[in-house]
Amino acid sequence: MLTRRVIACLDVQAGRVVKGVQFQSLREVGDPVELASAYERDGADEIVFLDIAASAEGRETMLDVVRRTAERLFIPLTLGGGIRTADDVERALRAGADKVSINSASVARPELLSECADRFGCQCVVASIDARREGGEWRVFTHGGRRRTEREAVAWAVECAERGAGEILLTSMDRDGERSGYDLELTARVARRVAIPVIASGGAGNVGHLIEALRQGEADAVLLAGVLHDKKMSVAEIKSQLRSKGIPVRESGT
Repeated sequence: MLTRRVIACLDVQAGRVVKGVQFQSLREVGDPVELASAYERDGADEIVFLDIAASAEGRETMLDVVRRTAERLFIPLTLGGGIRTADDVERALRAGADKVSINSASVARPELLSECADRFGCQCVVASIDARREGGEWRVFTHGGRRRTEREAVAWAVECAERGAGEILLTSMDRDGERSGYDLELTARVARRVAIPVIASGGAGNVGHLIEALRQGEADAVLLAGVLHDKKMSVAEIKSQLRSKGIPVRESGT
């Protein structure tokens, strides 16, 4: 059985890590470089940086933060936010990112995923999908959750995979910051339709929620933010409990 990944997510705005609820009411948490390093020491398998205001503000993403962080990390680093072109992806990779997460720009021009996959390899391309439930479906939102689109999330995930994305980062906007558990129905529907890894995001409150996402939600990885920032649980504790439930995870530092 493949090992499951525990990923620490850091939403960054104006050079500081922030966290909110349903993409709003943001509060400052700390320094991105220091927090990323601390989560690596605690056993996180990967770090995700999301520059949450770059697309909405129409500016370039935070390459300086990526450079400073990449100098200290030995685990994979993903950067998202403000990525509009394949050249932007190249700059992010040259700055030290291992993967690049693309949301708004790929919704506006889906060909971007194929261009990036062809140029840099599928393993570098993460399709980020922010979704909010509307009736029996989930609508895709862009620009840090500010703009509603007409795309349906499950169908869009399938298209992203077909266009060359190597992973899907799937965030439930309804569950974000609520700590009430991941949207298992959304996660499972996407996981069953694509042949690439799905990262469950939005709603983690305890280890039971992670177990549900990995089992019922059929996710390949779980993404955590607020519960780590507030020290409700550590990555080391999470991995220990996952192992005790028979879920294979990597040893720290491997």
